[in-house]
Amino acid sequence: MADPSSYRPKPGQIPDSPGVYKFRDEHRRVIYVGKAKSLRQRLASYFQDLANLHPRTRTMVTTAASVEWTVVSTEVEALQLEYSWIKEFDPRFNVKYRDDKSYPYLAVTMNEEFPRVQVMRGHKKKGVRYFGPYGHAWAIRDTVDLLLRVFPVRTCSAGVFKNAARTGRPCLLGYIGKCSAPCVERVSAEEHRELAEEFCDFMAGRTGTYLRRLEKQMTDAAEEMEYERAARLRDDIEALKKAMEKNAVVLADATDADLMAVAEDELEAAVQIFHVRGGRVRGQRGWVTDKVEAVTTGDLVEHALQQLYGEERGDSVPKEVLVPALPDPVEPIQEWLTERRGSNVSLRIPQRGDKKALMETVQRNALQALALHKTKRASDLTTRSRALEEISEALDLDSAPLRIECYDISHLQGDDVVASMVVFEDGLQRKSEYRRFQIKGFEGQDDVRSMHEVITRRFRRYLAEKEKTGEWADGEGGLTEEDGRPKRFAYPPQLVVVDGGQPQVAAAKKALDELGIDDIAVCGLAKRLEEVWLPDDDDPVVLPRTSEGLYLLQRVRDEAHRFAITYQRTKRAKRFRSSPLDDVPGLGETRKQALIKHFGSVKKLRSATIDQICEVPGIGRKTAETIAVAFAQAAPAAPAVNTATGEIMEDEEPETTAGSAEEPVTAGTSDERRGQER
Repeated sequence: MADPSSYRPKPGQIPDSPGVYKFRDEHRRVIYVGKAKSLRQRLASYFQDLANLHPRTRTMVTTAASVEWTVVSTEVEALQLEYSWIKEFDPRFNVKYRDDKSYPYLAVTMNEEFPRVQVMRGHKKKGVRYFGPYGHAWAIRDTVDLLLRVFPVRTCSAGVFKNAARTGRPCLLGYIGKCSAPCVERVSAEEHRELAEEFCDFMAGRTGTYLRRLEKQMTDAAEEMEYERAARLRDDIEALKKAMEKNAVVLADATDADLMAVAEDELEAAVQIFHVRGGRVRGQRGWVTDKVEAVTTGDLVEHALQQLYGEERGDSVPKEVLVPALPDPVEPIQEWLTERRGSNVSLRIPQRGDKKALMETVQRNALQALALHKTKRASDLTTRSRALEEISEALDLDSAPLRIECYDISHLQGDDVVASMVVFEDGLQRKSEYRRFQIKGFEGQDDVRSMHEVITRRFRRYLAEKEKTGEWADGEGGLTEEDGRPKRFAYPPQLVVVDGGQPQVAAAKKALDELGIDDIAVCGLAKRLEEVWLPDDDDPVVLPRTSEGLYLLQRVRDEAHRFAITYQRTKRAKRFRSSPLDDVPGLGETRKQALIKHFGSVKKLRSATIDQICEVPGIGRKTAETIAVAFAQAAPAAPAVNTATGEIMEDEEPETTAGSAEEPVTAGTSDERRGQER
């Protein structure tokens, strides 16, 4: 591990101008490339007290052995040089997106004498028109099969083309009318190229011209009583429309744009891109990357734009690029995109309308891609085993923690305080063992006290089950119910993980000590820097960023948070929908709805007489009396207040009843409102 002060340049040596810098290790390998508006200010930020640096930045500067830089004229030049060096040197500490698969494109080889339509993968070639990328090659072939009826462009390989020219006989597609057969000179090279250009125009979204032209030709043929030709043109129009239907219209104004969304956590990020041409989604692709440097969402967007358009020119760069966050500063990357396109490119965040709605769809795809990536990674037995061994070594455990339990507290500003317990066995979720708790010992917001209560309640149950079944040495037969299912809380974990830092860990350890349990390890995973805290230790354990053990602990912690916040939101929604009618015995949902429908609101129902309540179909006098008593005993609801003016709102709102829309609770809920709701 190198000392950064050993290779720190003197302040006077570093120019105060735009440029690109490289950090090299002791073997002269480039480990990081960055750009800066001011090289002096940026490089000075690396050579400060190591304790003040982000852990990933700290690892980079202590791995490096030297730094060098190149001065450029503008920030746009710096952006281009940074991209070139990252591509050339492949630095280990830079964000590098990797494709989750090799995407196929629909390609038209306009650089050949007789252009050919085909499926292509890999690097793009000069002079070839590309459309896509597509999710599957068969989707390209289906589209091409429909379009060849109208645009009979060559699709055969060079060998088949030369053999047909030598024998004077076209291939099968030439006989059935799906190829214009330039190989046997049915059309000239110029005519065939014109067909290929029309094919490209149609794929680029200029569809209306060809449809109108074919419809006119069909009408003319019908008027001239050439019914066979009119029928063939009708079928051609249907084929074009069917090809267009494969890509539904998502933007009504025939927009050409690329939409990019990012889903990320502390260690990884997934990027999804939708390519919209002519208002239709023409292609989709996705990347996943390890976050090996301290980056913001804007930085991730900038790196993705560099990779996406670094090799593109002209129309391959759209007029509009919609992103979830703008790089800081945004001007250099926007100028760079404009330069590559040759005309102005708009880089912005959609705020409303169809584009924002489509961006939400792209974001859902990004979240799904990240979850799928994590699932694939977690399903690998070797990886799980290595993760458990790394946790065991880092926490100095006697054996690998085959059963891990994680606890998290969730509330909304002190209301509806709940807790969750999730279980991972052998590195995999065991959802049947999940448990959830309501905090009963006190009112208000106190995560530390809540954690102590939950751990106490869970392991008090464990001791009670252990006492019923006797010592573990008596056999595990007593650990199951009569139907063979495991008893609740009967199995002890080897490791308890709490979501939080030192205070939460101390509370969990205190609860176990008070119960006399000393054979269960405890640790906490702090959200801010992913530090692992142990009881009675003043300094945290910092696992390497690439550690599978850290990844597993993070996944356990995130699952506990998801399970807790889902339960908390369910309780909150139920509380918001509650009414005095819920406490009336024998009153089901059907009669509740009938009462609300008849009176219009709970307020009017509260003021109704017993005789008026009896007028509701299905409500007898005895039930009406019970309802009246229930309302008399219930405290009146507080009046609604306009928080802006302080005015008491007198308007009567219909009571929400069962079956009304409520706030959705999704399995993958993020931390968007963690400041208030956690």
